[in-house]
Amino acid sequence: MPILADITLWILISITVYVSWQGFRDGLYFDKYLFEVDGILIDKQYYRLLSAGFLHGDWWHLLFNMLSLYIFFIALSHVLAIGSILAIYFGSMLFGNLLALYIHRNHGDYSAIGASGGVCGIIFAYICIAPEALISIFFMPYQIPAWAFGLLYILVSIYGIKKQNGNIGHEAHLGGALGGMLIVILLSPYVLKANYLPILLITTPALIFLALVIYKPQILFVPHYGGIFSPTQKEVPPKNYDGLDDETALNELLEKVGEVGYQNLSKQEKKKLEELSKKIER
Repeated sequence: MPILADITLWILISITVYVSWQGFRDGLYFDKYLFEVDGILIDKQYYRLLSAGFLHGDWWHLLFNMLSLYIFFIALSHVLAIGSILAIYFGSMLFGNLLALYIHRNHGDYSAIGASGGVCGIIFAYICIAPEALISIFFMPYQIPAWAFGLLYILVSIYGIKKQNGNIGHEAHLGGALGGMLIVILLSPYVLKANYLPILLITTPALIFLALVIYKPQILFVPHYGGIFSPTQKEVPPKNYDGLDDETALNELLEKVGEVGYQNLSKQEKKKLEELSKKIER
């Protein structure tokens, strides 16, 4: 691996480890930099779209992401310039978190952490370049073609988004994977010309899924954070009630509770409702 790429990789890993460690030991630091819907949409803390990629839930989460980053960063460094690899990493991280933000835009309390979006971008950029390469799945004794791994990963991510099982940010994974493929194609157009069939095979289910999420969410029963979206349930975006008088704000909040349920109010809306309720009690 080129010396510059080696140095850059270890600087990136070191910063991520340091920021994650700070988050492990300081809850306020962790909360300040994690991905949080209300923090981004209401408080305009857009830095969270990238800062969350340097935080992790525990040492195992951090180790898995950094090991994956190390392996595929090295592989890409033999065919791409260091600037291109960094563009893929941070661009994919942003893509992944923007997709999570769109899907959970009405789930104010939704939060996420981890470098997975950027790591997925690095992995899928490699898959675009070398779709016939063999990839070993962790802890398994056999290898599969990179394109097959990519397709399987996309399908698992789609399933995970629909089911919302566990504590895994499948939205960031899917967005990061698509971001990595798009960026590497923009940076190196020959990749698409040389490998258009496996790229098309991998991206088709993801693009169909995203189109349905945007235009027909009721068909997929896209999950609400804290519940399941149903065709009869109306999505209402968060609103700032500070400019309204107390009576009007309370009436609008109660109306929204009737439409979407209290659990689907944003954090700021719940706080405002609690404040107004206390005023009435006095």
